[in-house]
Amino acid sequence: MAAIDCGADAVYIAGPAFGARQAAGNPVEDIRRLCDYAHQFGVRIYVTFNTLVYEEEIPEARRLLQELSDAGVDALIVQDPAVTQLAPEGMVLHASTQCAIRTPEKARFTESLGYGRLVLERELSLDQIRSIREAVGAELECFVHGALCVCYSGQCYLSEYLSGRSANRGACIQACRSLYDLEDGEGHVLVRNKALLSLKDFNLIHRLEDLAEAGADSFKIEGRLKSISYVRNVVRAYSEALDALVRRFPDKYRRSSFGTVRGGFAPNLRKTFNRDYTELFLDGRRGSWSSMEAPKSMGEYIGTVASIRSGVVTVQAADPSLLLHNGDGFAFVDRNGEIVGFRGDVCEGFVIRCKPVEGLKPGLRLYRNIDAEFEHRLEADRPVREIAVQVQVRLASGSISAEAVTEDGRTAVVSGEMAVDPARDPERMLDTVRTQLSKRTGNYSFAVTGVESDCSVPFVPVSFLNGIRRSLAERLDVLPVRMLPLREGVIDPVSAPETLSYKDNVANSLARAVYRERGATEMEDAYELTHREGIEYMRTKYCLRHELGICPKQRPGTRPDPLYLRNNGRRLRLDFDCRACEMTVR
Repeated sequence: MAAIDCGADAVYIAGPAFGARQAAGNPVEDIRRLCDYAHQFGVRIYVTFNTLVYEEEIPEARRLLQELSDAGVDALIVQDPAVTQLAPEGMVLHASTQCAIRTPEKARFTESLGYGRLVLERELSLDQIRSIREAVGAELECFVHGALCVCYSGQCYLSEYLSGRSANRGACIQACRSLYDLEDGEGHVLVRNKALLSLKDFNLIHRLEDLAEAGADSFKIEGRLKSISYVRNVVRAYSEALDALVRRFPDKYRRSSFGTVRGGFAPNLRKTFNRDYTELFLDGRRGSWSSMEAPKSMGEYIGTVASIRSGVVTVQAADPSLLLHNGDGFAFVDRNGEIVGFRGDVCEGFVIRCKPVEGLKPGLRLYRNIDAEFEHRLEADRPVREIAVQVQVRLASGSISAEAVTEDGRTAVVSGEMAVDPARDPERMLDTVRTQLSKRTGNYSFAVTGVESDCSVPFVPVSFLNGIRRSLAERLDVLPVRMLPLREGVIDPVSAPETLSYKDNVANSLARAVYRERGATEMEDAYELTHREGIEYMRTKYCLRHELGICPKQRPGTRPDPLYLRNNGRRLRLDFDCRACEMTVR
């Protein structure tokens, strides 16, 4: 609901099962309430049904899909093709980023199964998005903000290998945020105790126009398991950016829901959870993607610790204009590479009074990861979302009539009779009519666009006008919002590859039947069913050699020999596919 209030056009959310974030499930009744709230603004609700479905779970999946449909869900975000056979008739399907769509061929095949929208891989360049746009008619959705998986989505098996908790089943242990030593083939340690697979967070707020021009229809913010303040701040920032894009190109773009967000806090993406930001591969070139020093949110760098004495920490400020506040949260990296956080009880300038903090030493870099004053503004100074309503008023002898038209096209008319007393000051009376009928009531922001009168201007009590406005709001409330139509999928007879590997994640008989009907003859079971050896646990666009400056393209003559990650006695091999410019973890 906070996302909707701050300007979201759609919200994606997990049901009680089959969501790719096992800890982020929600009861169907909560989703029903959310649908009721969202649909007041024409906002869509998409349920993530994006894990693999095991054979014995098919009856449960079918039952839950029907319950979600009955609750008013607008579309499902899907990984397993079995859901195309289980979903109730008429349910719109979106292909999850877990489908690993990163080529025109994969996009075309996935679209042909009946998906109206494809959620693309995060690692794509603008040129790759354009190529997919040319290949399909389905809507395209691109992630623009939030945490980045280091592996191609839907094809990460490291968590299942290490712990038996599958990312494709919503139970990822986030091994990419763990600390590792990096060794060469002879066992020499090149890097010690760093989060070597951890990436910075995605931030494309300044690239929305580029993405729209490349063919993106929808921009997606990663937000499940994040705080409500994170949701408010990030959604508001992107909603404002999208509004600005629509204002620049009103003939090309429009928002897909209704209501304008007004007032409230000013968003600031630096103030909310992040591991520093990256635009990843959007421009088709590599940058510094790693957050190996800080796999959690560090926040704003404020300076180095100058001294510590009796619970008083003095900081050598990086930016003397920065203001610290009582209750701010701070973080630093200790000598073991662990992120340690603490609260400042009293902050005066760059002197922080706090309880003793183990591991905090002079010379350490200090960050602010919670701005207490900003968090207070997010909670106390909330914006309001209003649907614009134009009102035409007609005054006649002994009566008044008001006709309202909402921005989505609903209409309501309220008429009332009154005593026929002429107004002493006709112009002032007309101003009163305009003022009282041009106020906010419920979700609506009324604005009088014209007042007609076929008689001398009568006196109309303010209470009478307020009653008309409330009656208009009540009549509009019972009319369903005229939501923009969702694109429905079209089933086409596009052939599947003859041979499918474990990376195609075939986990049940319905999925096998879908692929078999499309021409697949050999289908390997999903890794979660076989746990066979010799597979790639990850394939990723991220390359540790490049991050460390030892890529053959950076140092001609260097061999792309394997490297190794070591953690808790487990050793993982890194191979480097320089032709594809990708790294694998085995």
